[in-house]
Amino acid sequence: LKPFWVKEPGGLKAPRPVRTGETPRNFHELGVMARHARGLVALGAAAFVASRCLDGSFVAPGAGNAASRRDMLAGGVGALLGVAGVSEQADAYDLMPLPYAYDALEPSIDKATMEFHHDKHHNTYVTNINKALEGKTQPSLLELQKTAIQSGPAYRNSGGGTYNHNMFWKEMAPTGTGGAPSSKLEAAINGAFGSMGDFKAKFEAAGAPGARFGSGWVWLVLDKGGKLVITSTPNQDNPLMDGVDGTPGLPILGCDVWEHAYYLKYQFRRPDYLKAWWDVVNWKQVSSWYDDALAGKGASV
Repeated sequence: LKPFWVKEPGGLKAPRPVRTGETPRNFHELGVMARHARGLVALGAAAFVASRCLDGSFVAPGAGNAASRRDMLAGGVGALLGVAGVSEQADAYDLMPLPYAYDALEPSIDKATMEFHHDKHHNTYVTNINKALEGKTQPSLLELQKTAIQSGPAYRNSGGGTYNHNMFWKEMAPTGTGGAPSSKLEAAINGAFGSMGDFKAKFEAAGAPGARFGSGWVWLVLDKGGKLVITSTPNQDNPLMDGVDGTPGLPILGCDVWEHAYYLKYQFRRPDYLKAWWDVVNWKQVSSWYDDALAGKGASV
């Protein structure tokens, strides 16, 4: 078996879906297949218990009524799931594969930066939030954000970092393929900021070192009043978090201004990185998230 991240023709490869009957190529795929196998064992066991417990001929001592049989069924299924190694909480969060090649965002973002950013930094956030949630009920990644600050550093930093980076990869597209904002989003941007050019200038200013000193993110958010606003947050915080230092709301666009997002190519020139980043924004995705935000839904990543 190969390590999780391996050098193959064309560069480092992200995890891929594992199909039934395939031989695993690396430890990630082996783990995925093992989880699938445990799930199938558990489902088979649960089906057997259900068929026996619901059969009128199978009645445990003292279980002479439907309620008792239901209780026994629930307990039996839970026990068998535990034996099979399948917890009743959700599966661990996975490292989201990039939806494009590592070099697809050049020249705005270079291949080496994408490899380290995704395979090392993002993977660390995923690993750490999974450790923090081990043995606990695991909410959706979107739901986790709301109470992340109150829940502690692992939830705030690693849970926030996992969500933020999933959103970051999805809101970018290979150079020249991201399209333009929808007419609805463009009208809202023009109404809030004057023009698309004015919006970009204000967004870049909010992400510049003088405004967001140190590590953080700059966001376009639909606030609680239904208006588009620009805000920034420190570290891996985001506007979904209760108590955030910034404007709370539903983010539809966010740019990572941590140094690891740009330093290999731009060194200290963060403004140059922000300006070049517009060439890889996936406006089709951002427009879809704007529609979701208008309906009161956060970006599900």
